[in-house]
Amino acid sequence: MHHEATIGELVRHAILVSAFVFAMMTIVDYANVLSRGRLGAILRRGGTRQYVGAALLGATPGCLGAFAVTSLYIHRMLSFGALVACMLATSGDEAFVMLALFPGRALALFGILFVLGAAWGWLSDRAAGAAGLVPCDGCDRLAFHEEHCCRLSVADAARNLRRPSLARFCIFLIIAIFLSSALAGGGHGEAAWVTTTLILLLVAAAFIAVTVPDHYLEEHLWEHLAKEHLWRIFLWVLGTMLAIHFLSERWDLEAFIGARTAWVLPVAVLLGFIPESGPHLVFVLMYARGLVPFSVLLASSISQDGHGMLPLLSASVRDFVWVKAAKVAAALLVGFIALAAGF
Repeated sequence: MHHEATIGELVRHAILVSAFVFAMMTIVDYANVLSRGRLGAILRRGGTRQYVGAALLGATPGCLGAFAVTSLYIHRMLSFGALVACMLATSGDEAFVMLALFPGRALALFGILFVLGAAWGWLSDRAAGAAGLVPCDGCDRLAFHEEHCCRLSVADAARNLRRPSLARFCIFLIIAIFLSSALAGGGHGEAAWVTTTLILLLVAAAFIAVTVPDHYLEEHLWEHLAKEHLWRIFLWVLGTMLAIHFLSERWDLEAFIGARTAWVLPVAVLLGFIPESGPHLVFVLMYARGLVPFSVLLASSISQDGHGMLPLLSASVRDFVWVKAAKVAAALLVGFIALAAGF
């Protein structure tokens, strides 16, 4: 019975983490569309500002900032180093998970990644220039798709509630399930604060779902966030939690990994080559459980970039490999320095 209750708690915890990620991704996506012109203007100014601007977009939770920088790079509007800065600074969708599990340390990590990203991006451009690397050689100058969202209208919101499209109804249902899970949690102290924060975020997500037009909701919230990200996030979170749970029942994972941190760190870095959020999530959850030190989480965060560079694979595999190589070098250097310093 105790075992079943523990599994049930893990499932509920995975639902709540997924709810937090979904709500934050919805809000960030909405804000990104509303401010797209201003974000692009920051990056187009060039010089040192492009490293800071690219790293700032990368440090923004989720993959949207990384997608925007990758698109600008493919348009040859940004340098190789600016792309490195963004991809080093980004934590992908795991940023939302870290904010849910250890918010204070997560914000400190984002700050470290931002500073490292801007500095390493500048150095990467110097190295690329010395090596004669031509950024995105052969990339197409694709046209931007400008989308204007999202005027607030009481009449439109009322119509969306009365006659929702299938996609909008599904988003409403997802938010309702998440709200029910959050309200059922209750708790005291920190647990109550987390529950209250999650409910407020879900209310904001519900407001967005009610007020945005059908095109925006279907393309951004349904097709992208719900159908592409949400189920993967839930399965990765739940699968990792279950794996750690069952392994912890059979072995003393903390002692096993603690005695082998020197090889866990390079494994975490090499897994960052995979253009997918899941492997990094493993180390995020292991850190949250106290199974790996901060140096491993830092190295994994530097190496990975979630889904941010997937668009670059279709444009230049060579550039994809070069960016990853620059990030791996930074991850190994900074990670082992942090490990040696006792972090």
